[in-house]
Amino acid sequence: MKTAEVTIERVAAGGDGVARTEGIVVFVPRSAPGDRARVTLDVRKRFARGTIDALIDSSPDRVEPPCEHYRVDRCGGCQLQHMNYTAQLEAKRGIVHDALSRIGKRAVELPSIESSPKAWRYRQKLTLGMKRRRGGGWVIGLHPYDDPVGVFQLNDCPITDERVVSVWREVMAAHEHFPPADELRAFVQVADTCVVVVMEGANEWPARAAFFRAVPSASALWWKPTNRARSLVASRDNASASFAQVNREVGARLHAYVLERARAHKPYLVVDAYSGSGATAIPLAREGRRVVAIEADREATARCAAELPEGSRAIAARVEDVIGKNLPADVVLVNPPRVGIHPTVAEALQATAPAPRAVIYVSCDPATLARDLTRLPRYRVASLRAFDMFPQTAHVETVCELVPEVA
Repeated sequence: MKTAEVTIERVAAGGDGVARTEGIVVFVPRSAPGDRARVTLDVRKRFARGTIDALIDSSPDRVEPPCEHYRVDRCGGCQLQHMNYTAQLEAKRGIVHDALSRIGKRAVELPSIESSPKAWRYRQKLTLGMKRRRGGGWVIGLHPYDDPVGVFQLNDCPITDERVVSVWREVMAAHEHFPPADELRAFVQVADTCVVVVMEGANEWPARAAFFRAVPSASALWWKPTNRARSLVASRDNASASFAQVNREVGARLHAYVLERARAHKPYLVVDAYSGSGATAIPLAREGRRVVAIEADREATARCAAELPEGSRAIAARVEDVIGKNLPADVVLVNPPRVGIHPTVAEALQATAPAPRAVIYVSCDPATLARDLTRLPRYRVASLRAFDMFPQTAHVETVCELVPEVA
C-alpha cells in the first residue's frame, strides 16, 4: 500500500483527523490537529483512509488515553480520548460549523459549546454486545473501531458511571441464564434510584426469572425479542419504566436552554414534535400555554397526556402524519432521532401561514441538521449552541434556533 507524510488539519464528523496529500483528502483515526505523521493509505475513489505508522511530530493537544481498551483493544466507543478536553470541545465546535457551512450552505459563526461538568464517569447508560464463544462461554464488550463485527471483553469503561459498570458485572456473571442465542445485545441504565436492564435478541427466554434474581441491583428488566417490541418482564418495588438522559447534567442544561428559547418568543400555541414523555411540553403547558405534543411512542404519549393540563393535548402518531393538521403555531419544537426530520415535516414548516415565530431544532447529528436546513430556506439561523453530552467521543448535541426571514 502507498504511504505518505501528512499533517492533520482538523477533526471531521466521526472523530477522524483530516489531512491532504496529492490533492486527496485523508481521514486518519486517532489523530489530532497538528500531528505530523507517516501513514499508510487505503485510497478510495475520492478520498483515502490513513493508518498511523509513526508520529513524526505530536500535536500539543495530544494526551495519553487513560483507558486500556482504547489503547490496546482499539475500542470504538470513544474517538477522542487521545486529545485534551479543551481540544475536544474546539473540535466539536468545528464539526457543527463545518456541517452547517458545507452541507447546510449557511453562513454561521462557530457555535458556543456547553462543556460537561464530568469528562469521565458521566454515562448513565452502557450498551454492550455479547457473542457466544465456540465451545461455550461469552465475550461481552464493545467493538474495535476498525472491526464493527468483532467484540472484545470489557473490563471497565472509564466514561461510564461506576454504578452502571457494577451492574454490568452482575449481568456478565449471570450469563448461564441468558436467552438461547449466539449473539445478544443489552444495556444497563441508571435513572435516579432505578437501575434498568434491557436484553435484546432471541425469541424465547425461559430463564429470565432466574436471570433477574441473579442481578440483584436491577430494579427492572426489559426484553426485546428479535423482530418484536420491547416489554417489561420483571421489576422490583414498582420500578419506573422511564429512561433518563445518558449525561444527566448536560441533558438538564440543554433542556433548560430549549425552554428559555421557547419562552423568549412569548408563544400562546406550541407544537412539540418528537415530544417523548413530555419533559418540555409539560412545563410549557403548566405555564399557561396551549401545547400540542406529538410522539409516535404510545406509552410515552400516555405518560405525557396524564400530566398535561386542560387545553393542551398529546397525540400518539408519527410527526410527519399529523404536523400539517396542527399548524400554524407560534413556536415549533423539533427533537428528531438521528435521521433528522421527515421531508413532509419540512414541507409543512415551509408552507404554514403565518410562519412560526421560531422553530427550535434539537439535533444529535450535525449532518442531518444541516441537510434539514436546506429544506427550510424560509428560516434563518438566529442562534446556535452545541452541548457536549458525550465527552471523549465525537458526538455532539446542537440546539439551532430558526426564525423566519424578514420579507
